[in-house]
Amino acid sequence: MSDLSFEQMLEESFKTIHNGEVVEGTVIDVKEDEIILNIGYKADGIITRSEYTNDSNADLRELVHVNDKMEAKVLKVNDGDGQVLLTYKRLAAEKGNKRLEEAFNTQEVLKAPVVQVLGGGLSVLVDEARVFIPASLVSDTYEKNLEKYNGQEIEFVITEFNPRRRRIIGDRKQLLVARKAEMQKALFERIHAGDVVEGVVKNVTDFGAFVDLGGADGLLHISEMSWGHVENPRKVFKVGEKLTVLIKDISGDKIALSLKFPEQNPWLNAAEKYAVGNVVSGRVARMTDFGAFVELEPGIDALLHVSQISHDHVDKPSDVLSVNQMIEAKVVDFNEEGKKISLSMKALESAQPAPEAEDAE
Repeated sequence: MSDLSFEQMLEESFKTIHNGEVVEGTVIDVKEDEIILNIGYKADGIITRSEYTNDSNADLRELVHVNDKMEAKVLKVNDGDGQVLLTYKRLAAEKGNKRLEEAFNTQEVLKAPVVQVLGGGLSVLVDEARVFIPASLVSDTYEKNLEKYNGQEIEFVITEFNPRRRRIIGDRKQLLVARKAEMQKALFERIHAGDVVEGVVKNVTDFGAFVDLGGADGLLHISEMSWGHVENPRKVFKVGEKLTVLIKDISGDKIALSLKFPEQNPWLNAAEKYAVGNVVSGRVARMTDFGAFVELEPGIDALLHVSQISHDHVDKPSDVLSVNQMIEAKVVDFNEEGKKISLSMKALESAQPAPEAEDAE
């Protein structure tokens, strides 16, 4: 018969554990700020909220449930109250660091959530291990406000791994640059001058708009925005607007775009609409000392010479006309080859009556 007491035999039936050891257990109770595990030891294991997550406001009852299986690392075999103090967070971080080291060695593309936006970049979390992405490596373009990334999952590669110095650096920029290069190559293999393609307005300037074609930007010059006159591109286009554009020319990596589709050229049926003798209406677009230019429709201007404004003498057009005034006039000359049309308002006026002869005495 054994000389051991029942208590001694019971204690020897449990496994022994040590600080730093990884143990597996079953959740037997969850409180708002504490998880209790059965780890097959004479005492239960305790994981406090701070040793489970970095979220100080987390309710553990929403994250962990009774009968869940968990791995944890022993911090103290006896926390002073006869229980085993465990950490889930630190074990996860160690596993995360191993994961990051492997990714660093293989240049694997990782995807993880942004958990904090810092002054100089972003902090992302991979299995509780933190990676810092400097602002200069977040995007291939300047990012004024990084807050839009907060909470988002982003892809990156590890370019520096030094956990002892707490320097684990991620790079998202090189992925974007590489993908854009692939997209650009595919785009230039696909498009040709004369093609009609879809794009999105990326930037608007005084001289035109840059349109993202999905791999490269094309320039829609102000002169190609309409068959008519465009004074200010910013009043016509907005960033993010979708456009259907014509590829006018490709020169190296430069793409010239146009919205002047040939089939919409207003001069195609101008000969019939503006034949000599037709009475037309138009808007005074601009004036010079010798006449006024009248917009009959976008892309077609006609000259109203100062001598054709009225039977009365007119020194200069601005004496009787104003910009944006609508007028009626007769077409007196049409030159399709030179794309020139001449108008006359005088031709619509009644002929001035001849001076009455004096009564014979």
